[in-house]
Amino acid sequence: MQSTTHSLDTRCRPDFPVLERRVRDDKILVYLDNAATTQKPIQVIDAITDYYKNHNSNIHRAVHALAEESTEAFEVTRDKIAKFLNIANKEEVIFVRGTTEAINLVAYAWGRDNVKKGDIVVTTEYEHHSNIVPWQLLTQETGAELKYIDIDDNGELIIEQLDEYLATGRVKLVACSHVSNVLGTITDVNGIISKCKKAGAKILIDGAQAVPHMKVDIGNLGCDFYAFSAHKMLGPTGVGVLWARKELLEKMRPFQSGGDMIREVHKYETTWNDLPYKFEAGTPNVADVICFSAAIDYLVKIGMDNVRNHEIELIKYALEKMSKVKGIVIYGPKDPNKQGGVISFNFKDVHPHDVATIVDKNGIAIRSGHHCAQVLMEKLNVAATNRASFYIYTTKQEIDALIDSLEEVAKVFKL
Repeated sequence: MQSTTHSLDTRCRPDFPVLERRVRDDKILVYLDNAATTQKPIQVIDAITDYYKNHNSNIHRAVHALAEESTEAFEVTRDKIAKFLNIANKEEVIFVRGTTEAINLVAYAWGRDNVKKGDIVVTTEYEHHSNIVPWQLLTQETGAELKYIDIDDNGELIIEQLDEYLATGRVKLVACSHVSNVLGTITDVNGIISKCKKAGAKILIDGAQAVPHMKVDIGNLGCDFYAFSAHKMLGPTGVGVLWARKELLEKMRPFQSGGDMIREVHKYETTWNDLPYKFEAGTPNVADVICFSAAIDYLVKIGMDNVRNHEIELIKYALEKMSKVKGIVIYGPKDPNKQGGVISFNFKDVHPHDVATIVDKNGIAIRSGHHCAQVLMEKLNVAATNRASFYIYTTKQEIDALIDSLEEVAKVFKL
């Protein structure tokens, strides 16, 4: 299916009721905060309403009609995720609350049995806190070392540093983002995975900013763990996915304990359920997992190549326009082919919150702050940045509105 930027956003926008909102003195909403969370199409909203109106039940074990319907719909979502990402074995698809929980699961259930004193865990300077703090805790607890791959002036990884770490023979795990949530930098995960395999190190990929925006083929990627969230790809909050190799999951201890993750419980011993249920303790987020299915259907219908091409065109357009605004500093690759749909920027001597406030006054939603990436902020020598992020419903006209607001910022602060 071929689709131009114009036809993609034109086709999509009627499906998103919130984009009809007016805010801040009757301004038309311009939503450019998609790296934080995406808006939901009516198909997803209707799916969750239908679930609670017609099918609401706890899943597994019960034989009544509602339980059977809900269980089937829940497992259909798992099947769709496997197909969407080319995962051969759906038992490797674990439902969690989000990318953060997925990474913590690996740090606890795999890390504490495999990372020992003297070992090395490697991450990068542009990681989200959820891919730093779990490794800090793990290495502090075990006596292992935490190392970072630095970034260069273009916001790209200095990959030679990974070679140095791997050459020690002590690296147990490399954990990195597929796409930076701040800079938009697309990591050369294929190259990193290849290096890790040769060195015998495991590799975890944070795909929260990748799976929603480009075609991801886990079946051919070659990593050991991959994590992402539903709410960043049109789905609901409170749902995420951890994919991991079956042979690793089978050896890992449970992350949480309780109902559904057990096979048998006796007074002094318990045996675990089969995969994936061994890692899905308690009542899951049934409704939101089920309506996540509608979000996947929506993206499949559009085609992920079209999603990516749409964002490349928007990034190219936005970078060209933004670079002409007086006083602006843009971070990251500044190359649409190396960058996801994210642009971070600042104005010299203007606090990012002041910028965001002026932009918001015009009905435009961007994000200001450290974006849960304070290690990166330290590298950039700033406390915070502004971030505009795009998705399938973003238009060039909305980018023009952002540019007008940024020019207003420059005028207000006499830049």
